[in-house]
Amino acid sequence: MGETDTSTTTRGRRRPARERLLEAAARRFYADGVAATGIDTITAEAGVAKMSLYNNFSSKAELVRAYLDARHEEWLGLYRARLEPSRGPRDGVLAVFDAYADHAAYAYERGFRGCGLLNAAAELPAGDEGRAVVRAHKEEVERLIAGHLDELLPGRPEEARATAEHLSFLLEGAMARAGLEGDGERLRHARALAAGLLDRL
Repeated sequence: MGETDTSTTTRGRRRPARERLLEAAARRFYADGVAATGIDTITAEAGVAKMSLYNNFSSKAELVRAYLDARHEEWLGLYRARLEPSRGPRDGVLAVFDAYADHAAYAYERGFRGCGLLNAAAELPAGDEGRAVVRAHKEEVERLIAGHLDELLPGRPEEARATAEHLSFLLEGAMARAGLEGDGERLRHARALAAGLLDRL
């Protein structure tokens, strides 16, 4: 079975093997970890032959990178949905926090375990391309916050950059604690702290 492997969904439509492999990898990598999840586990869960995986991804490392890219895009979708009804740059900053809380609220198979990107990066060796993907995501999050702060603090670029770094540290610290505690309460608290800081600018 090759690139065109498909399976039937509940509505009778057929889905590509690549899509099913990515979904299975996302579930298993998040629930069990990257290193603990073998190719056989992913192909069995996706319902495809092992050759199908290698027709779609050159290696497990490429599948991991595709998972990280997909998780980043998933978060961006949550952020854009939160940003749409926002009313200005203050709300834009808080939309970033809300998107993280939305991710934490997903119905994960084995509960919320924190940031899937950082969890994966922690398992990858220094210099791995996957770590660069995670770093780029975290840098983009900080740039998004900084962009909203530039609007909120016109003519104060240094303060905007410093505040963006401060808020990204707050967000990442809250995400780490939330992952250890298995729920999004720390993220809600971090959002309240961020709102208070924004109101004092």
